[in-house]
Amino acid sequence: MTERISAVVNGRPVEASVAAHELLIDFLREELGLTSVKQSCEVEVCGTCTVLVDGAPVSSCCFLACDIDGRRVETIEGLAGTPFHQAAVEAFMRHAAVQCGFCSAGMILTAKALADRGLEPSQDQVSRAMSGNLCRCTGYRSILDAITSILQASGEGALT
Repeated sequence: MTERISAVVNGRPVEASVAAHELLIDFLREELGLTSVKQSCEVEVCGTCTVLVDGAPVSSCCFLACDIDGRRVETIEGLAGTPFHQAAVEAFMRHAAVQCGFCSAGMILTAKALADRGLEPSQDQVSRAMSGNLCRCTGYRSILDAITSILQASGEGALT
C-alpha cells in the first residue's frame, strides 16, 4: 500500500508516493539523495539520523515517511550556506569538536532546533538537550563547547 505525500524538504516542494511502512531515512537517502542522513543504531538512540520536522529534531530511522505529509523537513544539506551552518562549522573546528564527522550533521541540526527555540546556552542546558546525540570518537566537552558558542552567537542575533 502506498500513500501520496506532499512536503517541503530543504525549502523545496516534494511530492512522492511512499510505502506506508517506508522510513523517513530511506526516503531521504534513496529517493531524494540526501546522504548526510546517516543510518547507525536503527533504534532511535544515537542521533546520527536526526533531521528537523517542522523545526523539531526527530530520528528519521524510526519516523515514517508518510508522516511528513504537509510538513517541512530540513537536513544538513538544507542548512548549507546559511549563517547558522557557517557558524556551526567554524565552532566545531575552533573547539576541535569533530574527528570522523559521522555524527556532526545530527548534532548541528539538534543545535539548530535549540537555537530556534531560544534555549539558554548554559553548559547544563546544552548537555541535557544534546543527550540524544552520541559521538563515538570525540570527547563531549569539545562538542558542548562548540554548541554553546553557536547558541550564544545565535542569541546575540549574530546568525540572522
